[in-house]
Amino acid sequence: MSAVEHVTCLGCGCACDDITVVVERGRLTEAQRACVLGTAWFGDGQVPQEIRIRGRAGTLERAIAEAAKVLTDAQRPLVYLAGDISCEVQRDAVAIADRLQGAIDSLAGTAGAGVLAAQRRGRAGATLGELRQRADLVVFWGVDPGARYPRYSARYAVDAVGLAAPAGRSSRRVIAVDLGEARGPADADGRVAIRPDAEVDALGTMRATVQGRVAGTNAALAPAIALVHEMTQARYVALVADAEPGPIPLDPDRAEALIALAQALNGRTRCALSTLRGGGNRSGADAVLTWQTGFPFAVDFGRGYPTYRPHAGAAERLAGGEVDAALVIGAPATLPDSVARGLAGVATVAIGPRASAAGWNPVVAVDTGVAGIHEGGTAFRMDDVPLPLRPALEGEDVRSATATVRALRERLEGGA
Repeated sequence: MSAVEHVTCLGCGCACDDITVVVERGRLTEAQRACVLGTAWFGDGQVPQEIRIRGRAGTLERAIAEAAKVLTDAQRPLVYLAGDISCEVQRDAVAIADRLQGAIDSLAGTAGAGVLAAQRRGRAGATLGELRQRADLVVFWGVDPGARYPRYSARYAVDAVGLAAPAGRSSRRVIAVDLGEARGPADADGRVAIRPDAEVDALGTMRATVQGRVAGTNAALAPAIALVHEMTQARYVALVADAEPGPIPLDPDRAEALIALAQALNGRTRCALSTLRGGGNRSGADAVLTWQTGFPFAVDFGRGYPTYRPHAGAAERLAGGEVDAALVIGAPATLPDSVARGLAGVATVAIGPRASAAGWNPVVAVDTGVAGIHEGGTAFRMDDVPLPLRPALEGEDVRSATATVRALRERLEGGA
């Protein structure tokens, strides 16, 4: 039995890097300090090791050759970055899309509205470490992080001890903004209820109030105005909102309104907008695509250079018949339903953790290990901070996603 310390968990966007994993006889038996999501993400570390070519078992060499043929024969190929892969794998995937002159998209597109809003207006953000050290007022805007980001409050925004919060939770005031069924934490110190259909109006009114402009006397918006007055009196406000889609569709103008409010508050006090992101290193996909192409998602190399089609991502391309072959790199289980459904109608190559268990029938499926469990590299936290991955089962007889994707890249480049 051995213990591996400082392991990074990719179960959600918090990417907690304080996990100690206990390994016994090649299996993970315990993930200390991990939340429920983290424990499920680590599991026992066992993954399938199949290679399937048109439904039959095959060798890696044959699988790479068949995958290269499927992709080079395509006229409109798509590369999709799913979850649980490292930034190093994502970088090779971008090179493959470039070589194929195809399109590339990723899980980063699930938070596309916020990304586009930030491109238009900029961002008033901060690292999670700064929030832990500085924030004395935390406003959860229609989100309780306990469900999808269980350790967010404990590690960063609420309970953690910081320079400006020496007593942790008792040094901070927490406000929950409830938007219909989208409610903030149950243990908040104060609550503000806003009708979902009035959310963007409330945010606009709050911004106008901060800027000293007449905002009218709408009684329905009075709680929002009272809240923003309290926010201007704080030393450092953390405005927390979920960037990932939920069961209730969000107003498309919401993300930009939140950014505008955070920016306005910085004229009176200090405010950082903290947008919660999902796991699997989707923030890494955003970062890698941006530094490699200049764009965060929905990139098209069809003209021989990268172009940006933010409103024509993978799901839209597949639904519109614009794709005749696809390469999915990462865990198929992390794909959005709209993308997974679309892949059923095209020739697909799947490389990643549990690729052989994909919900559609890939022409080629190659199972690999999981980034952070079986192989190292780099991943990004939800606040765009890069973290090293320290795999607990490195050296076990598990196929490497890094080596497999690199082999496919070299095959494609060698055949050009």
